[in-house]
Amino acid sequence: MIETITTGTVKWHHILDPSDQDLQFLKDNFHFHPLDIEDCRSKTNQRPKIDIYDDYYFLILHFPYFDRWNRFLKVKEVKIFWGKDYIITIGKSHWVVKNLFNSGREPDDTYQVRQVTTSDALLYKILEHLMLESLSLLSKLGVEVELINRDLFNKKAERTIERISLTRKNIILVNTVFKPQLRLFHKFESGDIAGFAEDMEDYWGNILDYYQKMWDMTEDYQEIVEGLSKTFDSLQTNRTNEIMKVLTLISSILLPLTFIASLYGMNVGLPFQNDPNSFWLLMIFMVLLAGSMIFLFKRKRWM
Repeated sequence: MIETITTGTVKWHHILDPSDQDLQFLKDNFHFHPLDIEDCRSKTNQRPKIDIYDDYYFLILHFPYFDRWNRFLKVKEVKIFWGKDYIITIGKSHWVVKNLFNSGREPDDTYQVRQVTTSDALLYKILEHLMLESLSLLSKLGVEVELINRDLFNKKAERTIERISLTRKNIILVNTVFKPQLRLFHKFESGDIAGFAEDMEDYWGNILDYYQKMWDMTEDYQEIVEGLSKTFDSLQTNRTNEIMKVLTLISSILLPLTFIASLYGMNVGLPFQNDPNSFWLLMIFMVLLAGSMIFLFKRKRWM
């Protein structure tokens, strides 16, 4: 079903779940390239791209969002046909696009969608809100990285490992989403994508600034998480070594005592075994032996 908002001479068509009839309507009335129609028909995510034609542009962009539990990041695909007097968003787009479209249908128009006068301005508004939402999402990732840094020295290893792994997974996903699109947004500022309205260079530059900032934040968070992961691994290795050191020292102290106890437990003739004070003599000797070993270990600073 095709829903439409008219703002001056610009029309915004939004197709939530395009049927074959809707796609055929687009092909017959707007004469879009058949490959673009096929991309809209596909249910799987396409590679980000901007196809440039004489009378329109076709954009496929990816933006991250959190799942319903605010734990794992996922990717939403935004498909946009951009012409001189129209914008067409198609498919199950990011919720930001849905909110903007719904705002344009409401009397109060919270996001002032109906005030735009050109398709370039409408596209800019859509991209700007998508960028702002992505920045907010990255800020949440930054808070999580800071919390991991603060709790790094806690003894709850399993919880820390889970948080580091989850945050690293989310940052890797953001990285794979943003990296291939960086060169696409450079086309706006470089003039490869001219658009249909004048005096939009500064606005496209602002979009690129948003994107460059997000890319820099992603790289910074990735480096920090990698550093935190290595630090945590070193801490866990050191703790394991300390535990093994203590157990080794205890074993070293008990080993001669166990040998002596086993030796006198044998049914053979041994020195002092008939002496009535042999038990206490043996105990004193074992205590002195253990004390000597402890003194030696402490002197060598092994414990």
